[in-house]
Amino acid sequence: MVAVTPVLETPQAVSPARPRRPRIWRGVVLGIAAVYFLVPLGASFWYSVYNDQQGFSLSAYLDIFGAEGFGTSMLLSLAMAVATIVVVLALTLPAMLAVRLSAPRLGPVLEVICTLPLVVPPITFVAGISTVLRWGPDYLAATPLWATLIAIQNETFPVVLVLAYVVLALPFVYRSLDSGLRAIDVRTLVEAARNLGASWPEVVFRVIIPNLRTAIASASFLTLALVLGEYTIAALLGYRTFPVWIVTISGANGQLSVAVSILSLLIIWLLLLTLSSAGSKRRSTS
Repeated sequence: MVAVTPVLETPQAVSPARPRRPRIWRGVVLGIAAVYFLVPLGASFWYSVYNDQQGFSLSAYLDIFGAEGFGTSMLLSLAMAVATIVVVLALTLPAMLAVRLSAPRLGPVLEVICTLPLVVPPITFVAGISTVLRWGPDYLAATPLWATLIAIQNETFPVVLVLAYVVLALPFVYRSLDSGLRAIDVRTLVEAARNLGASWPEVVFRVIIPNLRTAIASASFLTLALVLGEYTIAALLGYRTFPVWIVTISGANGQLSVAVSILSLLIIWLLLLTLSSAGSKRRSTS
């Protein structure tokens, strides 16, 4: 007969609850950040709606859409933003996929090339562009190279400005896409799609891009914000984009220029909130 010894469960030691740290520093940091950002915005808004002659008035905001040059400069900046987003994504995404799949050792080289514009001052960048555009000996006047140099400087749609913005947006687009590619197993997805008979365009457009929607949206938003806020290169090359128009009109109507700046800032914030909410909904449904 086997004696059965009851097994007594030993009570687990309960660790004492840690005292909750006071969160006063979080409130202090948020308060400092709120003061830093909201006070200038509030002062700008008050300047745009109040003057000694008329008192409180929203006429500056009502006059935005009827101001001379507002529509053309805004459309030009938006068109260049769309072209810049398409070009920089078409250049960066295939290059990063090729390096990640076929030549991982070239990853650091590609990273250095893409982040190099961060260390080049815009004034130096635009001085180099101006030197290249002014270059051209007479014996090249009848060649396609000369015609190309003239065509890319067309004021209705300056391609040279799009190319400059592509270079400036490279670091931000690279970082956004790199974070998206690190979050997925690219090699497994590509090999699985190829084994199922998908062509390379189908792999890119039906497998890779849908998994990188958040990263592509972030890269597109950063590029849009950069193009809508860039002033130095456009002004020194002589093009009247939206930021250049704001600075130009500030000499004649200061309240209108401040009202346009606040309105453009609100539009960019709305785009950011839209992208953030879309990403949150996608993560919650997945």
